[in-house]
Amino acid sequence: MLQKAKSKLALAALFLLSPILALAQNGVTGLNTATSTLQTYVDPVTNIALVIGGIVGIVGAIRVYSKWNSGDQDINKELMGWGGSCVFLVVSAVIIKAFFGLT
Repeated sequence: MLQKAKSKLALAALFLLSPILALAQNGVTGLNTATSTLQTYVDPVTNIALVIGGIVGIVGAIRVYSKWNSGDQDINKELMGWGGSCVFLVVSAVIIKAFFGLT
């Protein structure tokens, strides 16, 4: 009698868990699709980041040059901020690609 109750309980658990297992498989497919979709956007986003970095670099270089020609004493601070922002944008583009495994 006890064996029969255990087998009925196992069968009921199997029927209850089968939709959850099926949904889990669809979840894995959805995650794979989302990953491949995101990977298609990584290259354009990193290219945009590099273009923005180039524009910021040119504008910053013009600002540093104009301060240098005007004899401003605060040029080192401006130069460090400009260089740091350029390095940050380039490194962030590389890190984004490495995060998605596209290096």
